[in-house]
Amino acid sequence: MAIRTIDCHYLDAPEVAAAYLLHDGHEAAFVDNNTARALPHLLGALEGEGLLPQDVAHLIVTHVHLDHAGGTWALAAACPNAVVLCHPRAARHLVDPAKLVASARTVYGDDAFEHLYGQIDPIDPSRVRTVDDGEVTMLGTRGLRFLHTRGHANHHLCVFDEREGAVLTGDAFGLAYPALQRAGLYVFPSTSPTDFDANEACRSVWRILDTGARTVHLAHFGVLDDLERAASQLTAQIEESEAIVAAAAASSAPDAELSAWCRARVDDLFRDALARVGLDPAPHEWAFLALDRELNGDGLAHVARKRRSPG
Repeated sequence: MAIRTIDCHYLDAPEVAAAYLLHDGHEAAFVDNNTARALPHLLGALEGEGLLPQDVAHLIVTHVHLDHAGGTWALAAACPNAVVLCHPRAARHLVDPAKLVASARTVYGDDAFEHLYGQIDPIDPSRVRTVDDGEVTMLGTRGLRFLHTRGHANHHLCVFDEREGAVLTGDAFGLAYPALQRAGLYVFPSTSPTDFDANEACRSVWRILDTGARTVHLAHFGVLDDLERAASQLTAQIEESEAIVAAAAASSAPDAELSAWCRARVDDLFRDALARVGLDPAPHEWAFLALDRELNGDGLAHVARKRRSPG
């Protein structure tokens, strides 16, 4: 299996967050390493491919949000020959995660943080290497080309597996939970705090398409092959999200109320997007989207506040 999808059981639920295992012969790489809680799943997938931890050459981080990178330190400890590859803006947070940890504890509270992420330790700087836009790293005989893809996070990158014709997209090509695909393809963007940029997000979507890839592999969750349709859905919702930001920035709502203001409009955006694909979510499905709806609203409110007070 050239690219193996690993269910990390994030939030104690199936098919919410994935990591990916790539290998060529006896050289392997993980992409999006989830949290330390996922370590048994990642090492189990490695064993399932007949590989050993010392066969892992690369631990690739698409961005340092903790559901993608929080467990990288633990995976590095388990894979002694692996080098962490990341965007130049991400390296400092892997070497010193204190700021990320403090921010996440403020958002989630200590008890929820411990349940979600557990321990997060620094990674030795000698084991972290940054990659330039367009740079190619070899995995055995396979070229992995890195694409800097802003819009969701300023330090985001994607990985184009040139031989497989596949892009591992992190959050740059949206989220498509399998549980919500019963009426057809349903993809939506992540506009969570703090770096949402609609123009860059659309540009990243089209850049991924321009690789000519046959498939994309989403961190949330799994493999898509109808890329044109997914891109159309994504860019439409990104543009609608930008309209919410503009309206919020121009509104009379106080800064302290902008999150609630944006969350209400994001809920409408989700309902409209679901209806366009013929999906009338059951109450449990709407609740399943609660965290994404909340984070997307908060991200748009953050951008609106910045526009009100530039600099």
